[in-house]
Amino acid sequence: MTIPDPRPETRRFEVGHSASIGASKSAEPVFDIDDLSVTYGDFRAVEGITLDIQPSEITAFIGPSGCGKTTVLRCFNRMNDLIESASVEGSIRYHGVNLYGPRIDPVEVRRRMGMVFQKPNPFPKSIYDNIAFGPRVAGHKGNLDDLVEESLTRAALWDEVSGKLAEPALALSGGQQQRLCIARAIATSPDVVLMDEPCSALDPIATLKIEELMLELKKDYTIVIVTHNMQQAARVSDRTAFFTVDVRAEGVRTGRLVEFDDTGVIFTNPREQSTEDYITGRFG
Repeated sequence: MTIPDPRPETRRFEVGHSASIGASKSAEPVFDIDDLSVTYGDFRAVEGITLDIQPSEITAFIGPSGCGKTTVLRCFNRMNDLIESASVEGSIRYHGVNLYGPRIDPVEVRRRMGMVFQKPNPFPKSIYDNIAFGPRVAGHKGNLDDLVEESLTRAALWDEVSGKLAEPALALSGGQQQRLCIARAIATSPDVVLMDEPCSALDPIATLKIEELMLELKKDYTIVIVTHNMQQAARVSDRTAFFTVDVRAEGVRTGRLVEFDDTGVIFTNPREQSTEDYITGRFG
């Protein structure tokens, strides 16, 4: 089964498609998650997660370690499939299509979801080849030089590396490497960019550049970010999901969603006391 391509350049040719995606919450959600649970063997990592991810917004997942933030994030691009013991229950719909349907190709899913990891992980190749690798594999027919420049420009890195594209990417600073990884992620024209603690290994100046970049990129991409930095979530996200951990019999820990709302509400007037306790540093 082919997943419908929601990107504007494709969408405008589809007959009968409704209005274009915008930032309004009345728009069709990019992801619609209903009663999601993930288990690894006999261990239930998260359960009962229900939320939606709106287009052209930054959605932040916050909460203490082990509460399932990254597990949920990895469900969006089916990376949990790579873990043999993992099992996903419930529903994740991407633009109305069940991502875990029997006819869905996980590889195609991952092509729609750019992924940026906690630590910068450039390939041991040149700066140019880091960006060009994905498009080459995907059979890009256009001008690779233009695509590399465009991707690096959108990642706010072109001015710093334009004269040394043939040099090793591993020679860049940590912050530059992470922006390179973002450029690599968007070079294949994804619909969504998933970020798992993208600034945890960076200094404050590099972190600020990444945050400014996220705010710029959300004009064209839907971004979901996992972060332990609550100030970062407050600065960049439109909506925030707060997760916690339930400790059950025999010390079994299972993540669950406490509340999900506009970021301003979560940080200034949360509904749940546990959210306020976490935001104010009383636990977690």
